[in-house]
Amino acid sequence: MKKGKRYVEAAKLVDRSVAYEAAEAVALVKKSASAKFDETVEAHIRLGVDGRHADQQVRGAVVLPHGTGKQVRVLVFAKGDKIDEALAAGAEHAGGEELIPKIQNEGWLDFDVVVATPDMMGVVGRLGRVLGPKGLMPNPKAGTVTMDVTKAVNDIKAGKIEYRLDKTNIIHVPIGKASFTEEQLADNFQTLIDAVMKAKPSAAKGQYFKSISISSTMGPGVKVSAAKYL
Repeated sequence: MKKGKRYVEAAKLVDRSVAYEAAEAVALVKKSASAKFDETVEAHIRLGVDGRHADQQVRGAVVLPHGTGKQVRVLVFAKGDKIDEALAAGAEHAGGEELIPKIQNEGWLDFDVVVATPDMMGVVGRLGRVLGPKGLMPNPKAGTVTMDVTKAVNDIKAGKIEYRLDKTNIIHVPIGKASFTEEQLADNFQTLIDAVMKAKPSAAKGQYFKSISISSTMGPGVKVSAAKYL
């Protein structure tokens, strides 16, 4: 695949053979983010686990201290007073069973995160085929199945992100925007690393952090030294 001129120029800033300290890596990613839009900065963490085994799954959520820089639209499945509570907390959409056909039949997906009260999970389960592949199914581990909808919505709006392994045992998550300061990105990155470290399964053997890199939407990946996290 032919790389654009901007990417080629940005790649010259990065030595692919070097694993940088986090602060240095963040500075390089910011420097190489030269697109005309505010690029998203992502972390990519390869773990020494086998996600095919239930006891080696790594999944959770963490509130980034400086948010992600993205406006997140929240849908809450709830009943009665909890619907009003969700809307008062800032959820864009809240409702019950009446939303199912809208999503199933009309393909309505104007939301980025779904929260549900436990008593609604039977209803939400019917959307598994639609929400599951998009990573939108509410999950207790991620704090998106809860009676405390106010806290759930507030956390999401404050910059809560979910992390989970993909099929190749890598976690890909946004840690901010290229317009953030180096300190903000470094803080968010460290918060994520701490959370993933805490989520280490007891069944995981050997080196846990295999490799870590960060990149902007259009920029090259910058390796981060995993030595201090071993």
